[in-house]
Amino acid sequence: MTRTAIITGGTGGLGAAVTRRFLDDGWRLVVPWLAERELERVERHERLELVQADLFDEGAAGQVAAVAGAGVRAVVNLVGGFAAGDRLHETPVADLEAQLRVNLVAAWLVTGAALPALLAAGEGAVVCVSSRAALRPFSGGAAYAIAKGAVLGLVDALDVEYRDDGIRANAILPSVIDTPANRAAMPDADPATWVTPAQIAATIAFLCSPDSAATSGAHIPVYGRA
Repeated sequence: MTRTAIITGGTGGLGAAVTRRFLDDGWRLVVPWLAERELERVERHERLELVQADLFDEGAAGQVAAVAGAGVRAVVNLVGGFAAGDRLHETPVADLEAQLRVNLVAAWLVTGAALPALLAAGEGAVVCVSSRAALRPFSGGAAYAIAKGAVLGLVDALDVEYRDDGIRANAILPSVIDTPANRAAMPDADPATWVTPAQIAATIAFLCSPDSAATSGAHIPVYGRA
């Protein structure tokens, strides 16, 4: 049976690189998408199944896991979002709730939906994307930093609850990722110091491979030189 990975956010600026790396490594992929424009970033492949799904809906997350089937061995949670603004006392709680939703809920639902198959297999890997900001917050980014800290809490909980079942959970913590959106948002910055999507994809691929069998519960920095 070809090993299968679910890659949420696999059509995004980072996700397209992760999808490409996993295909190069021989995985069968299930990649959810929501808006038609996302499909422009991903080349079609015989081992790639693109599934339209709202990952913030529990039923839709379950359908994605069903498409992945019994061969699922990895869940890569890339869905997330960034927002920054004022200091905490000037930030409405709705901003915090929105950041928690976009950065945590899809990872919770999709991982939870895939866990029965991983448990049945007795092995598997879960990788979530947090942020350096979870460890080193910046002014105006409290809601974002707290949400990314919650992602680390999810990974730690998964490690405690499922490590003895052969399921490993790890988090990566990027700095600024060299994507077109970040270049447009920060035209005066030096992108040569940023971490590239390909570098992050290589780290994620390692964490889902047998070579990292001894690693679970890790919070791994992928900062580049930023």
